[in-house]
Amino acid sequence: MKKQFLTILLILFCGNALKAQKTDAGNIQSKTQGFTKYNGYFNFYWDEKTGKVFLEITDLNKEFLYVNSLPSGVGSNDLGLDRGQIGNSRIVKFIKIGPKVLLIEPNYNYRAISNNADERKSVEEAFAQSAIYGFTAVATDGDKTLIDITSFLLRDSHKIADRLAGDNQGSYSADEGRSAIYLPNTKSFPDNSEFEAIVTLAGKGKGSEINSVTPDANAVTVRMHHSFIKLPDDKYKTRKFDPRAGYFNVDYMDYATPIDEPITKRLLVRHRLEKKDPAAAMSEPVKPIIYYVDSGAPEPVRSALIEGAAWWNQAFEAAGYKNAFQVKLLPEGADPMDIRYNIIQWIHRSTRGWSYGASITDPRTGEIIKGQVSLGSLRDRQDFLIAEGLVQPYEDGKPTSDKMLKLAIERLRQLSAHEVGHTLGLQHNFTASVKDRASVMDYPPPTVSLNADGTIDLSKAYKQSIGDYDKRAILYGYQDFPTGTNEDAALKGIVTETIKQGFQFISDDDARSPGSAHPYAHLWDSGTNAADELNRLMVLRKHVLENFSAKAIRQDAPMATMEEVLVPMYLIHRYQIEAASKVLGGLYYTFALKNDGQVITKFITPAEQWKAFDALMGTLKPDALAMPEKLIAMIPPRATGYPRTRETFKSRTGLTFDPLAAAESAAGTTLSFMLQPQRAARLIEYNARDNSQPGFLPVLNKLIAQTWKAPQATGYKGELQRLVNNLTLKQLLTLAANTNAAENVRSIALLQVDELKTYLSLASKTAKGSVKANYMFGLAQIKMFEGSPDKFQPAAPVAMPDGSPIGADDDLVY
Repeated sequence: MKKQFLTILLILFCGNALKAQKTDAGNIQSKTQGFTKYNGYFNFYWDEKTGKVFLEITDLNKEFLYVNSLPSGVGSNDLGLDRGQIGNSRIVKFIKIGPKVLLIEPNYNYRAISNNADERKSVEEAFAQSAIYGFTAVATDGDKTLIDITSFLLRDSHKIADRLAGDNQGSYSADEGRSAIYLPNTKSFPDNSEFEAIVTLAGKGKGSEINSVTPDANAVTVRMHHSFIKLPDDKYKTRKFDPRAGYFNVDYMDYATPIDEPITKRLLVRHRLEKKDPAAAMSEPVKPIIYYVDSGAPEPVRSALIEGAAWWNQAFEAAGYKNAFQVKLLPEGADPMDIRYNIIQWIHRSTRGWSYGASITDPRTGEIIKGQVSLGSLRDRQDFLIAEGLVQPYEDGKPTSDKMLKLAIERLRQLSAHEVGHTLGLQHNFTASVKDRASVMDYPPPTVSLNADGTIDLSKAYKQSIGDYDKRAILYGYQDFPTGTNEDAALKGIVTETIKQGFQFISDDDARSPGSAHPYAHLWDSGTNAADELNRLMVLRKHVLENFSAKAIRQDAPMATMEEVLVPMYLIHRYQIEAASKVLGGLYYTFALKNDGQVITKFITPAEQWKAFDALMGTLKPDALAMPEKLIAMIPPRATGYPRTRETFKSRTGLTFDPLAAAESAAGTTLSFMLQPQRAARLIEYNARDNSQPGFLPVLNKLIAQTWKAPQATGYKGELQRLVNNLTLKQLLTLAANTNAAENVRSIALLQVDELKTYLSLASKTAKGSVKANYMFGLAQIKMFEGSPDKFQPAAPVAMPDGSPIGADDDLVY
């Protein structure tokens, strides 16, 4: 009886199991009845009635690359949310536990490259993973699982709300009721599946930036894209990172590393490129690297972008490749967000901003899967504006020169090459300018000179080819070595020869940091010697200002708009000021490896430092800061409809043009660089180690002697001198009050302030008029500081109008 009962139970159990299996077998088909199916890397279904997307998962636990991006942006440089911006690239996988399906991101920062499964498991379990999202299975068919991914696609995947809140633009969150799947860009291909959604960030917009670029700042509607990408195969060969080679890198800790070897592994970031015949000196590639230019770029811009990007083929030819790097126009109907296309796109914003190059990269190996260049459409207009100021082309009754357009197009070619270089794996190299503009990975100002007849020569404004340094860099990153080659030795030989040829790589941090010290690492500078170039620019600048006229603006333009063209002319030396300041208290150094023969560190000679000091002081002289009277008289208050902008000078005189405020912005910049706290600390340290070095106190003594203690001029130039005096004292007091500055720096600043106080107390007794007022104001400032040094905050100098492209994002490469 008992056996019969068990038999009946077994029959019932098996019958129910078979029934369940039979029911499940048609689940996905029945669930998706009437839906539109998209076949590809991931099959998915579109339900027109509900507006939902359902994803079919066939390979649970199989890793793939997930990338979110922003195909339609906000349009503000300051907010940094541009069309085509690539977000995070993450390796992920779906796992299923009961009805729950989780999208898991493994932790590839910590690995064990080992054949021992237990060793690998011990590292995986030691560090946290991240569950990106959770789903519930809505149907299953054997090993297939169907999930509804609509809410995943409609969320704020690009973290726009966080960005806007961080920039004090308002409080936002994704509003699913005002969001929907964007079907035209939702599609599937053999190696990638693409999803896009219109997402509305709803909230309260309070910032000026978000209000300036949206119809309704309470509803910021953009499009967000999601790419599910098949990971590359395991045939890609990684390449060793070398800090001297100029490339980006990926790194991770490998806990399977023998104890006598470094645990952190660093790999080069680069595209996959192989010769058909590695043994041949010149060979076609197995598969070329192809970049596609956005067809939305107008002519002649489009051709310039194609031509400039194509320069890189010169570097690949030098590395032994034939037709390895190609540039084409994006085919009609192609989706620029498709992973198969390396893209050069032309993006529009409300103001001029940075261009940048970004990549989708395999985090495991450093292999670049897709390069994406974003070029701001207003950059060429700024170069055109600079050329207008230099050429002064608008003469009544005469045809307008084409020199402005030529200069703008030349710059676009260079810019296209520069940003593509980032997507090939290359960092900036801001030392290239000292060796005949050896790299497009530097930031180049136009190289402009003065002809003997007084005309401006723009013929060598921008270099129109790839640089020799760039060829050496591509050789390191992409050289395909014949079988049997010792790659480590070969790569070391390439770098050694690059150094031998006089090329040097210095990184972004060494150029951009406020306390930068390297005498060659500068943005937007020219020439082999920073001080000499500053002096040359000041001569050129004086000539331009003395001859500046209404020929700088178009017929029927308001005379007030002369100021827009004047700004980059008056401040044409602004970046060279920063370059020259780094020589003062600077240090020459390299990214030397042990025994590679390079100079590791070297003091800059005292003579060079004092030459830089003199050049900087030359920018503070009244003669340098003054504008010609005839020029000032030509600029009226702003015409209605033409308000002041961040691109024009600030004014302390109300509606009228203020030449003193313009001078204040220039002089304040020079002094802020000269009295930068870290620079001051180096001057003290280097003098202590070598008493021939200038030292901070002697620098301050000469500064005060050439400002406060110099003979006082009269009139307009006297006001300029007193302006510089006040700025000098304020910088000293700010430095003395700066609790983040080294105490030896603050003490010397205090000593100089005290000595200046004594001088002003005596000099004010016999001084008269404006000079006496200047001395008394200085004493009052010192008294305020002495009364409460920890709270003393002198008024900041008038800021310069924006110079570099507007806006910044630390995650991008400009």
